[in-house]
Amino acid sequence: MYWDQQISMPRFDDILGLEELGDDCYQGAKSPDQAERMFGGFLIGQALAACQQTVKPDRAVHSLHCYFLRPGDTTQQVQYDVSRVRDGRSFSHRQVAATQNGKEIFQFICSYAVASESPTFVGCPAPHAPGPSEVDYTYTDFCRDQMPDPDYIRDFKNRPFEIKYINPPTEFEPSAEIENQLMWMRLNWDLSEDPHVHDAGVAYLSDSTLIDHITLPHGKRWQDSDFDGTSLDHAMWFHQTVRADEWLLFDQKVEWTGDGRGVASGRIYTESGTLVATCMQEGLMRF
Repeated sequence: MYWDQQISMPRFDDILGLEELGDDCYQGAKSPDQAERMFGGFLIGQALAACQQTVKPDRAVHSLHCYFLRPGDTTQQVQYDVSRVRDGRSFSHRQVAATQNGKEIFQFICSYAVASESPTFVGCPAPHAPGPSEVDYTYTDFCRDQMPDPDYIRDFKNRPFEIKYINPPTEFEPSAEIENQLMWMRLNWDLSEDPHVHDAGVAYLSDSTLIDHITLPHGKRWQDSDFDGTSLDHAMWFHQTVRADEWLLFDQKVEWTGDGRGVASGRIYTESGTLVATCMQEGLMRF
């Protein structure tokens, strides 16, 4: 079975690889996945890496918003055309059109800011959770036990991250109350000291598993044969640059489902409990 096979996992730096085709136009490295649909985090990470080529080094990304327009073809590379929307004294804005075969598959916009001093407030402290060294159950284990789709497991294992699942659901029945899903995540290659690479890494991780949980209130699993789901959009706010190759706690919550869609939110904390990012995602859900 795929979950027992040793897979040659790509380095995250290689996934972010870009070839410059012209003025603010880049071609991304090929996706390591073999699925029918390209992983959204792959597109987000590459688009952010393309934008970072055009921004002054004194600015860090603080937000991004994107829409998944068409399924990306994993057998082909993606072209990223970056538009320099605005460069001000404190902020820079970039917009990206990602295309394959002349068709736009992904729209992306992000904003960069010069660092400034101001008071800090955190409305949601980190939840109490066992540390990563105390959790052995991985998301691959969960897929093996609950969603034995070999193609999904193969592609999940082929991505350069580790995910430890703190409180995986064991029963799948409709419920009016769903607890937040807690996971430890990190990229499993040591990355460079470039903070832009780590920002792209956290963005890549943020798309992993977040939308899967919108199925839980309805007693469904993302990979059930009678369920059809896909990500529609993704938004993220960066509160602090952090290393993506160190353990991060991802606190995920189902906010709403209805009208064939669902919304999930996530907060990302360091192992010491610092809130470093907030994200939200809407997904299609049909069953």
